[in-house]
Amino acid sequence: MIEICSKLHTLFNNLKRFEFPFNEDDIPKNGIYILFESGEKAHQCDRIVRVGTHTGKNQLSSRLKQHYINENKDRSIFRKNTGRAILNRENDSFLKQWNWDLTTRKAKNELGNLVDWTKQKEIEKQVSAYIQKNLTFAVFEVIEKDKRLNLESKMISTLSWCGLCSPSENWLGLHSPKAKIRESGLWLVNELYKEPLDETEFKEVASICVMSS
Repeated sequence: MIEICSKLHTLFNNLKRFEFPFNEDDIPKNGIYILFESGEKAHQCDRIVRVGTHTGKNQLSSRLKQHYINENKDRSIFRKNTGRAILNRENDSFLKQWNWDLTTRKAKNELGNLVDWTKQKEIEKQVSAYIQKNLTFAVFEVIEKDKRLNLESKMISTLSWCGLCSPSENWLGLHSPKAKIRESGLWLVNELYKEPLDETEFKEVASICVMSS
């Protein structure tokens, strides 16, 4: 896995890099995104800290905005996990409320009056500031949903199986209450340690990236 992981890092580090603020017109409507984080290195490259995609049609840029811009942690598990790490690092008791999922009407009715909304907005702004300042990304186009999801899963597994992709000692994710994030060095808890990319699949990804560039 180390060899393919190294090739993935080289491949994605050579793609066009986006930072905040980004132009939606430069992003394909359907595809996979790769996140990099300031201070994180692996394979003599910027270390990949998250791979993600979208399920809805033509929603790649919308998904990225949910991470970077829209201050709603219940619509972005990446935002939620970033906030968890920030709160856990500070030993902040608001972490309990931050973990609540308020997406359903039932949850809002049951928990809404218990939430410190001022504090929640404050943490949302901290999360936005951290992501906008520290996270950059690359993208490549994959139009078919099933193919996107399959490649996403296999790339995540490839990264998680690699023994050389270790986080720096200052990586925010080390403060995550989620053991899978701390142990994998990735802002992910799903698709870890499953079936990785093989050489043929890597070549397919590389070919897609060439066509997307």
